[in-house]
Amino acid sequence: MAEHQFKPDRPAPKSEVGLIGWLRKNFFSTWYNSLFTIVVLYLVIPALYHFAQWAFIDASWIGNDRNACTVGGGACWVFIEDRFPQLIYGFFPESMRWRPDLVYLGAALLIGWLAWPKAPKKIWVGAFTIFIFPIIALILLNGGLFGMEKVETSKWGGVLVTLVLALSGIVISLPFGTVLALGRRSKMPIIRTLSTVYIEFWRAVPLITVLFMASVMLPLFTTSDVGIDKLLRAMIGITMFYSAYMAEVIRGGLQAIPKGQYEAAESLGLSYWKTMIFVILPQALKITIPSIVNTFISLFKDTSLVLIIGIFDLLAIGQAALSDPSWLGFSVEMYVFIAFVFWVFCFGISRYSIYIEKKLHTGHKN
Repeated sequence: MAEHQFKPDRPAPKSEVGLIGWLRKNFFSTWYNSLFTIVVLYLVIPALYHFAQWAFIDASWIGNDRNACTVGGGACWVFIEDRFPQLIYGFFPESMRWRPDLVYLGAALLIGWLAWPKAPKKIWVGAFTIFIFPIIALILLNGGLFGMEKVETSKWGGVLVTLVLALSGIVISLPFGTVLALGRRSKMPIIRTLSTVYIEFWRAVPLITVLFMASVMLPLFTTSDVGIDKLLRAMIGITMFYSAYMAEVIRGGLQAIPKGQYEAAESLGLSYWKTMIFVILPQALKITIPSIVNTFISLFKDTSLVLIIGIFDLLAIGQAALSDPSWLGFSVEMYVFIAFVFWVFCFGISRYSIYIEKKLHTGHKN
């Protein structure tokens, strides 16, 4: 008797796969979803069309002065092109801009290496990125060594200052916040009290006040012979402020770990620090990735507040450019460009965090 032969599977209907299937599943799954999609498109498409017409179709892209922007009636990107070097480097001397270029290139290569899933030696590259690269970047930017001319931080500005403040705050606030979170959960009363007071104090003070304190009051705690750079003061203020928020985020992750994990570690004879480093913290940090990234994004955007103490970050450089009499009337283009730069960095951080979540997913995510 011949064996029964199964027929091959028929392909899925075209209406259920591909672009059509995706649209049906996400936008036209029911009649009320379809109606809502049509209403939203009716409201959004005209606005997007007018923005595209202003930003791209009728925009001015080539020219040397504002006279090139009086024809189309659209956006004047000539203004951004004219001020682009200042937006990227601030007042860094033009002849020495190869130094921040090397820092940008090195940071991009290291971040790309760490973000590449199949990249080898990630532990060593990560250690180099955290401990060695900041020293190299500081030497390149500040100068004064190896025959390089010293460039005062007052000449730094634009994207350079924004990235310096954001990356230093992110790198330092995470481990410091972790220590504070462990301290707040400590069984030693003095450690727990000091950690709690620190966290509650900094969380109760606005960041603007912290920046003013760092700029005005911090030099009062040093001798007259020791001067603290204004950029360094802002860096210290931002780091101390966001360390308190990071501590609460991580403390939430620590509280989410079941008690059985602690008991299992104790049954194996692990010490407190081995328990935390090898058992508890890896799980807590994985659970709190969305909250940690949200804090990082807030820190990145809040670096724009340093303009109130006279530091020319990206937003401050943009506002200074708007005061130029030869370019009056193009504030929209400048703010759109600044918003786009912030969006690119924050969106990149967000997407990479989603990738990390999926990679480390072991059952906590619903």
